[in-house]
Amino acid sequence: MVTAARPRVFGLDVADRDALVRHFTDEGWVVVDALDATDADALPSWVDAVAAWPDGDGGVLQHHELTDDGPQLCRTEHFTAVHADLRRLLCEGPVVDVAGALLGEPAVLYKEKVNHKLPGGAGYAPHQDAPAYPMIDVHVSAMIAVDGCGADNGALEVVSACFDEVLAQDGRGCIAPEVAAGLKWRAVELGPGQTLWFHSRTPHRSGPNRSSGPRRALYPTYNALREGDRRAEYYEHKRAAFAHEGTGDRARVSLIGDFEGRPVCR
Repeated sequence: MVTAARPRVFGLDVADRDALVRHFTDEGWVVVDALDATDADALPSWVDAVAAWPDGDGGVLQHHELTDDGPQLCRTEHFTAVHADLRRLLCEGPVVDVAGALLGEPAVLYKEKVNHKLPGGAGYAPHQDAPAYPMIDVHVSAMIAVDGCGADNGALEVVSACFDEVLAQDGRGCIAPEVAAGLKWRAVELGPGQTLWFHSRTPHRSGPNRSSGPRRALYPTYNALREGDRRAEYYEHKRAAFAHEGTGDRARVSLIGDFEGRPVCR
């Protein structure tokens, strides 16, 4: 079952801070206006810049999928070293401050990616992030909408108050189909620049982009600073895992098989 409704959007003023943390603590997700107008307006051009960066140059990782119209970019990651504005956005100021508030202690960037979800782009199967993010038990992630997210272009769907444990998995590391079918899913519609925060064990999924425009979103993930800066270690682990696996029937973009896009044969 899927419901769709505009969620309450919390601001960053003092009066909203405790309420947004309570919402996250109860539900495992919360929507926040964390970007100022200048950064929100600039975000599409920043994302276009890292999308055009050569794969491997500066450590940037570019992932592609095969669509009915041919190959296209589906994900960019590990780019803060090559883009100063995105590094500032994700490592300083309000975004990392909200991550710390949700974790209950100072936060540090664990990983970063853009899911481009261009027209015809595939969606993601029901999953939790925790199995895909090794080395740290608890993370918080943000989906920062670059473009508006709705039913036609594959908005993220979440399950409320369901983040106490890792649920039963299938062979791809996603939520077992029989378990996913019994969950109550909620589609979270976002305007450009709005941010959906969710716990590393909050179930989520998204459908394909059936619209004529992109549904780009920036996804930073954070862990508690006391657990260390593990970003380099995470990407070393991921590169090693990808180097030892062949191509299956889905494009590989994660340490679990949640992406439903087809691989590009090179």
